[in-house]
Amino acid sequence: MRERVAAFDWSKTPLGPREQWPSELNIAVGQMLDSSFPKAIVWGPEFTTIHNDAFLPILGKKSTALGRSFADIWAEVWETIGPILERAYAGEPTYIEDFPLTINRSGSEERVWFTFCYSPLRLADGTVAGMLDTVVETTPKIRAQEELALVNQELGHRLKNTLSLVQAIASQTLRDATEQKAMDAFNARIGALGHAHDILLQADWLAASLEQVIQASIEPHDALGQVRSEGPSLEINHRSAVALSLMIHELATNAVKYGALSAPSGKVLVSWNVRGDTLQLSWHESGGPPVTAPTCNGFGSRLIDIGLGRRGIVDRRFEANGFKLDMRAPLADLV
Repeated sequence: MRERVAAFDWSKTPLGPREQWPSELNIAVGQMLDSSFPKAIVWGPEFTTIHNDAFLPILGKKSTALGRSFADIWAEVWETIGPILERAYAGEPTYIEDFPLTINRSGSEERVWFTFCYSPLRLADGTVAGMLDTVVETTPKIRAQEELALVNQELGHRLKNTLSLVQAIASQTLRDATEQKAMDAFNARIGALGHAHDILLQADWLAASLEQVIQASIEPHDALGQVRSEGPSLEINHRSAVALSLMIHELATNAVKYGALSAPSGKVLVSWNVRGDTLQLSWHESGGPPVTAPTCNGFGSRLIDIGLGRRGIVDRRFEANGFKLDMRAPLADLV
């Protein structure tokens, strides 16, 4: 492009012969041609275009753009990008990430995405004479994200089908069992596990919002809106998300059966905060019937006592005004 710019007959464009260009334009063009990042200079009221080598893949078959109006080159999207260019000419830079456009650069329309910045270019007296388009195409990234989202959706469907199959197998295996409560508890725990995985799928299995995990685990048990949750935004890893979901499910189930959620006047406050390198989480019930400590610990109690990991500490208290749980866990184990 350096050779093409040097050999181009600029006298046939609104810019005129290159020897008559203002020094500011010559300097900007030199810097642009020295860059390996896709850039284009748009100069003057006719939006005359000069670009570097890295800009060629963005142009595609529009590669005869040198010396043409930027408005003509991108005529199919000018209604969208024209106002952004006008803002640059008014002295206002614009930076946009993953901006979608439908362009024709290969003989047919295609949906593409760009991250770009339109920056004003000024003369020595401060007058805006043009703009610099610094741009990178992010289409491959966006398409990869879309494909990953589809894969995650399919994975979510398959996981739910698997959990349903587990429930069916358990139902058939235990169909002669006399204790229906055990079967109901098993199915409910599988459901809680499914809620946790739904949230993880939304986050590409990397991390999940602690607040989302808590709310999703509580929602099936809180028909009257008796539970309030509060705490700072915090992302936790997938293992902690699953453990927290199961723990909150057990607490909510117990509250519905024996605690605050068994009475219309009952309330539950779930709160959390981070102090130093420790997460502190509380489940405090009030307004329900009197509670007493269980005479034996079943599987649900063991799930609660496990908390969020082997280094966590769980304190359960059966107080006169309601059940209380306070838990502490090292933050390093959760994120």
